[in-house]
Amino acid sequence: MISDIDMKYLRRCVELAKEAVEAGDEPFGSVLVSADGKVLAEDHNRVKDGDHTQHPEFNLARWAASNMAEEERQAATMYTSGEHCPMCAAAHGWVKIGRLVYASSSRQLVKWMEELGVEPSRVKALPVEEVIRDTIVEGPTLELADEIFALHAQSQKNKAR
Repeated sequence: MISDIDMKYLRRCVELAKEAVEAGDEPFGSVLVSADGKVLAEDHNRVKDGDHTQHPEFNLARWAASNMAEEERQAATMYTSGEHCPMCAAAHGWVKIGRLVYASSSRQLVKWMEELGVEPSRVKALPVEEVIRDTIVEGPTLELADEIFALHAQSQKNKAR
């Protein structure tokens, strides 16, 4: 169940996604939080220059692998504005980060991109549970959907310029 504390971190993810759009990138933001509620690292998408592995979830998983003991990673929570893609889900699983909480689902994203007239991604949108197991996964958060959709629409509008 997504708590008020979870919502605080998800809102930060949406703020980071907005920063990404303002920087000319796609609207995704993520925050890694320790078991005691400390924000350890945060990032937003950085794919605008062509390296589509520069997702915030992937970067935070790599950061966690280099900076946290396995026990700390297992007790941590990754919050993200959008459900992990398969690459990020695999990184989350390999690094053994504990819980995942996301604001919008891959299913929502696919629908939104269709509505915006965007070609389907080369990478299939799979639910996180189809990529990793033994991870607590919570989302989507419907109260943030309109705001996230608006960020995707703005991102597509920026790309068309």
